[in-house]
Amino acid sequence: MDIIWWLAYIALGGFVGLMAGLLGIGGGGIMVPILTSLFVLQGVPHEHLAHLALGTAMAAIIPASTASLLSHHRHGAVRWDIVRFITPGILVGTFLATFIAALIPTRGLAIFFACFMVLMSLQMLANIKPKPSRGLPGPVGVSGVGLGIGGISALVAIGGGSLTVPFLTWCNVKLPRAIGTSAAVGLPIAVAGALGYVINGWSTQGLPSTALGYVYLPALLLMAPFSILTAPIGAKLAHKLPVVLLKRVFAFMLMGLALQMVYAVFTA
Repeated sequence: MDIIWWLAYIALGGFVGLMAGLLGIGGGGIMVPILTSLFVLQGVPHEHLAHLALGTAMAAIIPASTASLLSHHRHGAVRWDIVRFITPGILVGTFLATFIAALIPTRGLAIFFACFMVLMSLQMLANIKPKPSRGLPGPVGVSGVGLGIGGISALVAIGGGSLTVPFLTWCNVKLPRAIGTSAAVGLPIAVAGALGYVINGWSTQGLPSTALGYVYLPALLLMAPFSILTAPIGAKLAHKLPVVLLKRVFAFMLMGLALQMVYAVFTA
C-alpha cells in the first residue's frame, strides 16, 4: 500500500477522534463516506465498496467506544441496569442486520446511509430533543428497542448514540446518564457489527488481500490509535470553541459527505 494511503487513513482517524471529542458524535458518519471514496481510488470492486466501508468503520469504533465507556463509568454516569436489559437486543439486532446489509447492493446501502445522515443532520440543525414524557418500558420492551437501535446502527456504522440518547431522555433518564449509558451501549454495537461484517465477508471474492471479511485491516490499524490520541484534544477544545456553531457546520458537513458517498458509488 502506497504511503499516500497510510497518510490518508492516519488523517481520517485523527479527524474522527477530534470531532468525537469536540462534539460527542461517533465517527461513522465521517468514516463511511470517506472510506468509500478512498476504496474507489484504491480500485476496490464496486460491489464491495459500501460493505467494506461499513465493516471497517464498525471495527474502528470499538477502541473509541471502550475508552468512552470507561470514562463515563469512572464518573458514575452509566445506568448499568439499562445496559443489562438493552444489550441482548442490541447484540441480536446489530449482528443480524449485517447479514441483511450483505444482501443489499452497494448503491442501496449508500442511499440508505445518505438518507439517515441527512435526517440526523436536520435534527442537529433544528436541535430537536424529545421531551421526557414517560418511564422506561420493562426489560422486554427495552430489549426490543435495542433490537431496532442495533439494526439501524449496523446499516450506517454508528455507535447508536443518535438513537439511544433520545430514547433514554424521552424515558426520563437525565441527559448526563443518558449519554454515559449510550456510550456503554456503543461497545456491544461495535463488537457485534464488526464481527457480523467479518463473517459475512469471510469467503467473498474480490476483497483486498489485507481485508478480514469486510474489515480492511490497514485502515483499521491506522485510524484507531490516532482517533484515540486526538479525542482528548477535541474534548479540551469543546470548552473553548463555540460548540453550537460547530455542530451546525458539522451537520452540513455530514450531509455533504453522505451525498458525496452516493455520487462516488454511482459513478465508480
